[in-house]
Amino acid sequence: QVQLVESGGGLVQAGGSLRLSCAASGNTICISSMGWYRQGPGKEREVVAAMTRGGSTNYADSVKGRFTISRDNAENTLYLQMNSLNPEDAAVYYCNADPFRVFVGACAPDEYDYWGQGTQVTVSS
Repeated sequence: QVQLVESGGGLVQAGGSLRLSCAASGNTICISSMGWYRQGPGKEREVVAAMTRGGSTNYADSVKGRFTISRDNAENTLYLQMNSLNPEDAAVYYCNADPFRVFVGACAPDEYDYWGQGTQVTVSS
């Protein structure tokens, strides 16, 4: 089991910045990758950025060059630095953790996807 708690959302003017945090607890050693997703009003949930356990990152085209995903392994915390925000970035942002799907070390396969409760980001124009 993994628990995820996001924080850092809020209201910002267009062009501004926010940093989201996702504190992970529980069986964190069995997390394969983590990422940030967002869901705007009337839209599907979409991936924003992701990071593998090895540190490889991927970004949605719409946020490349503006958002940066990072993590603090000691604090089991994932971050999303968001710069040059625009109204299209407004959404509820969710932290996601994918566990290992096969046996890896002491980790048994886990088919569950873990999600945080979401944090609202509002961008005023």
